[in-house]
Amino acid sequence: MSARRAAFVLGSLEVFGPLSMDLSMPLLPQLAEDLHTKDSLAQASMSVCMLGLALGQLVTGPLSDRMGRRRPLLWGVALFTVFSLLCAFAPSIEILLVLRFLQGLAGSAGIVIALAAARDIASGIELARLLSLLGLVGALAPIVAPVAGGQLAAVLDWRGLFVVLAGIGVALLVVSATLLPETLPPELRHGGKFADTGRRFGTVLRDRLFVCYLLVGACTGTAFFTYLASISFVLQDGFHLSPQAFGAVFAMNAIVAVLGSLSNRAIVRRVGPARMYVVGTTATAVAALGLLGVVVAGLGLSVLLIALALVLFCYGVISPNSSTLALAGHGERAGTAAALLGMSSFAVGPVVAPLVALGGQAELTMALTMAIATVIACVLVWTTVLPRLRGSKDPAPPSEHRAGGAGVHHDDALH
Repeated sequence: MSARRAAFVLGSLEVFGPLSMDLSMPLLPQLAEDLHTKDSLAQASMSVCMLGLALGQLVTGPLSDRMGRRRPLLWGVALFTVFSLLCAFAPSIEILLVLRFLQGLAGSAGIVIALAAARDIASGIELARLLSLLGLVGALAPIVAPVAGGQLAAVLDWRGLFVVLAGIGVALLVVSATLLPETLPPELRHGGKFADTGRRFGTVLRDRLFVCYLLVGACTGTAFFTYLASISFVLQDGFHLSPQAFGAVFAMNAIVAVLGSLSNRAIVRRVGPARMYVVGTTATAVAALGLLGVVVAGLGLSVLLIALALVLFCYGVISPNSSTLALAGHGERAGTAAALLGMSSFAVGPVVAPLVALGGQAELTMALTMAIATVIACVLVWTTVLPRLRGSKDPAPPSEHRAGGAGVHHDDALH
């Protein structure tokens, strides 16, 4: 399977999260009015979907280690399509919330299996390069989804948008069924009962280095979701940007994150994922502290946007290397490990958004939260991750790594 084909197929599966949450965003007020409910409950339809996306990965990931990748993926995409269509006919907000949760549970299959399948077909530096390509989708999808939703809102009501989601589900089902082969051979699958799933989770969580990556990822994820939850209030309420100007700035920031992923893809083969990870995490913390300084000093919108762009560029560098290193020692449990990584990422959003909103002074709260989160991540990398990477033994060369391979070149960057 070529890298470009893999990036296209697996990247298309990464859109479940942004599409599920952001496509309907422009019509939430209409949804609330039509179902005779409060705006807060309409917004909760996005939160329960995100919760489903988080929890579903804990089921689908280990299941794919046991059954292979294709069957759980195809069932998940098919059920996502069905639940999306049912959402279009929901008669009440209560039923819609249940259906949105189930929609998220089903859609989680695409997210977690995309990461697990990437680990099946690549390792080490090539996995970092492949995940950098997938990162392009992760950065662009949150822009495209609200914009597409806004355009569709001109001709469709909120129920029509869920029909569109169902149609996208059908398209993704066709792509998955025709273009994605089984990436986990039968001899590398886990037999046994479902009770063995707990033991596999235990095995992964006993890997202290993996837990370190998980904690660092939660911190950097907190910074990223803080940005997503706050930026519209900062720019539109604080600096009085029009919705059109805000959309342009948001798009430019996403392009900057894309450039970070592309830069990582270009450099990681020479430098190695471990060093890129350390440098990226450190640079993100420095950039976030700079952002906080800009806000405290009141240096204005232009300098604020430059500081934000630097943070997002560095985040684009961190993400693919973080996943590469975390999955390194768990090729035989890639689905389980990917589930924990994905769950920690999607579980952050519903918690961070309301907490940040409570802080008031959106500009200062955003900058302070991002600075604290990224500095904690940096400290964890330098005090826990880096010493363990330096102490690890030389793994096999890249050509010897297959789906059940032992790991990635930690030492190629640090020794």
